[in-house]
Amino acid sequence: MPARSAVPSHTPRQPQAPKLSDNARVHAALDWFALNISWVNSQQARLTEIPAPPFQETQRAAAVKDLLTEIGLAVQTDKTGNVIGELRGPNEKEIVLVGAHLDTVFPAGTDVKVRHEGSRLLAPGISDNGTGLTALLALARALRSAQIKPQRTILFAADVGEEGEGNLRGMRALVDAYRSKLKAVVVLDGSATDYVTAKALASRRLEAVITGPGGHSWSDFGMPNPINALVRGSVRFINTKVPVSPRTSFNIGQIEGGTSVNSIPFEARIKVDVRSESEDELTRLESALRECVAAGVRDEMDSARDRTKGKLEWKVELLGSRPGGELASDSPLLAALRAADEFVGNQSRVERSSTDANIPLSLGIDAIAIGAGGTGGGAHSLQEWYDPAGREAGLQRALLTILGVSGIAEEKSH
Repeated sequence: MPARSAVPSHTPRQPQAPKLSDNARVHAALDWFALNISWVNSQQARLTEIPAPPFQETQRAAAVKDLLTEIGLAVQTDKTGNVIGELRGPNEKEIVLVGAHLDTVFPAGTDVKVRHEGSRLLAPGISDNGTGLTALLALARALRSAQIKPQRTILFAADVGEEGEGNLRGMRALVDAYRSKLKAVVVLDGSATDYVTAKALASRRLEAVITGPGGHSWSDFGMPNPINALVRGSVRFINTKVPVSPRTSFNIGQIEGGTSVNSIPFEARIKVDVRSESEDELTRLESALRECVAAGVRDEMDSARDRTKGKLEWKVELLGSRPGGELASDSPLLAALRAADEFVGNQSRVERSSTDANIPLSLGIDAIAIGAGGTGGGAHSLQEWYDPAGREAGLQRALLTILGVSGIAEEKSH
């Protein structure tokens, strides 16, 4: 799900491009969404109800693979677990990659049954990324139904590992595999159409672990306690000052440790997310975390009554790193998006977010992340919801953007 910071949009006006919508087949593809909206909505509910916890996307991937195969694409699953459907164009040396992540943030066992309240669909993951994933299928189906052949080959990829500790592993694998041919990457993530992610927000995920001998809460009282040390260090860390500009954030997202209330734990750990528009600030925050954990251990050891039964050890490890980057303001991809916005009567501002688009953007490959229409809320919570009203415009916007960079192959005259 995009986690973003606002960036003023100063994109210069692009030269008028030929109107794709004047093409009869493109017009048919644009009309397909409204005519088949019930199918689109039902597929979103169906896919959302297939659990896809972190690192456990296989079942949902299999369902997406079947649907892409039904559409008539050449489909494969790569060794990372990404499902890739190919719509081949005459120019196979250049590729437009359209991606949507399969995974959710929710652990195994989460109730993902879709509920209906009026026009809203409610379920964990229904918007992030049930919306993007369903859009991927709808776009492929609309193009096939209208018999559109792109000039550049389009790859529709349902990718793994976008959320949390997945560390964008699915997109990393796709870019590694096709990098020499990638002309553009369009990421479908969530529903919002009021912004476009053209700047990648850099982030790091870190884990601090403190270990000790452990013991009994009564008989071993005074022994150094890993949880105490972690609390001491965490309090220091959350008092770290961060700048307003460049915008920077940190979050302690998980705390684990201990076996029972009457036991001194042998281990305690926290997981921390740090984000910034500046790589220097990320490095500073990572250093601050290490210093604070070390200080917490030192303070706990200094206050311990009994150090004869062992000492505390600590480490801070990097779980994942998302690189930064940004799209040039005169990019043909951004021009295609602006033309699509104009057609559907939409206005979108440029923002900086952390998405699958981070990987291609960090390598200088044209990429954006966009929402696929409708409205949603409560992302990453059990109260997540999605309202499909008006989603056709979002799908049309995505279709015209993709075709704007892929081009349409000329029809052979007979």
